This record gives sequence, structure tokens and C-alpha cells, in this order.
Amino acid sequence: MQRLRKAYGVIRDIRNVGLIVFSSTGLAFANPVTIAALGDSLTQGFGLVANEGFVPQLESWLISQGAEVTLINAGVSGDTTAGGLSRIEWTLTPDVDVLIIALGGNDLLRGMDPDASRENLDGILSIASAHDLDVLLVGMEAPTNYGADYKADFDTMYPDLAAKYGVSLHPNFLNALTSQADRAATIATFMQGDGIHPNAAGVTLIVEDIGPSVLQLITGEVN
Repeated sequence: MQRLRKAYGVIRDIRNVGLIVFSSTGLAFANPVTIAALGDSLTQGFGLVANEGFVPQLESWLISQGAEVTLINAGVSGDTTAGGLSRIEWTLTPDVDVLIIALGGNDLLRGMDPDASRENLDGILSIASAHDLDVLLVGMEAPTNYGADYKADFDTMYPDLAAKYGVSLHPNFLNALTSQADRAATIATFMQGDGIHPNAAGVTLIVEDIGPSVLQLITGEVN
């Protein structure tokens, strides 16, 4: 069992005898949780003011659900899975309880070999496992222009690695936007002018999509 789940096991035991208090916003957590979000410009908040990015919006969303959390923005604009692997050790300070891994977008933009991306993510997950962390792996989906084989190799590495390490998976960071029926309207309403990065409203949708996975992870109710 990972260390965060052990702590929340105590909470669950208390809850079972009716002593835990629920508020209108969700579970009143007893222990603060520190979450590091390792990623690229999508995590870092490229083109947005400080409080509009993914990390501050996710922190606010989790707090609104009753979680006592602190999020560390470990997103670096332009970073690849290789860059994440190179800095994961110093990102994982002793106070980190949970790791969100959201890398792969720049690997796609550069057409990197999916085998190399898989190896890098495997290395990050191996280090996270050695630190006994709870992990949410957030995937990306490859476009079709690289070909069917490339897309299959890239898209499957996230569920494969999540299964290998027994970590939680959110299949696609941009799911809240790519699942919209009207692509043109989505780009106009929820994306910045570059057509790559979400605007503040787009980030809000992403957080509402990913946030429940993070909340479930920190309560110990999923892998």
C-alpha cells in the first residue's frame, strides 16, 4: 500500500463508525496532501495569468471539494518525456505525497519515436514507485497524420504503463476539449490564438474533467 492510502485508511475507518463529517462541498479531509504536477506548457499554464493555469485551477477545484491540498507546479513549457525524466528526482521533494504525470504533447509535436517516449515515462514511473507515491498518469492522444501504427504505439503506452505500475490513469489531458462536437467552436471558445493551448475557460473544462480522478486518488478509493 502506498503511503497516502495508508493515511486515508484511518479516515475511512473513522467514517465507517459515523464520525467523519461531510460538508456541502464534499469530504472534510483530515490530512493535508501535497501534489506535484509534472508536465509541459499545458501544466505550466502557458499564455495565462498566474491563477488561470491548470495547477492553480485544479488546486482551487480540489479545495472546493473539501480537500486540504497544496499543488506544486512542475510544468516546464516545451518539455518532453525526456525532460521530465531528467528532472523527476529533484521534483520529488520529501513533502510530495502524490504525483501527476502529464507529458507527451511535445513528443507528439516533434514526432518522437513512441518507443523512446514509453521508455522515458517508464523511467519516471519507476522513480515514483521507488518514492512510494500515489500517481495519476495523464495521457495524450496522437493525431492520425503520423499514421495508424504510430498512433497505436503512442496511444497504448499510457494504459500499458498504468497497468504495469498499478497507477491511476486519465487517458487524455485534452479530453474535455477534443470530445466537443463542434471543433471550430471549441477552438474559438476554449483555445488561445495558437490553437494548441487552452485559454482560461478551456482549462476550467479540463480541470472539471481531470479533477475527479485526482480527488479519487487522494481519498484512496482507486488504484
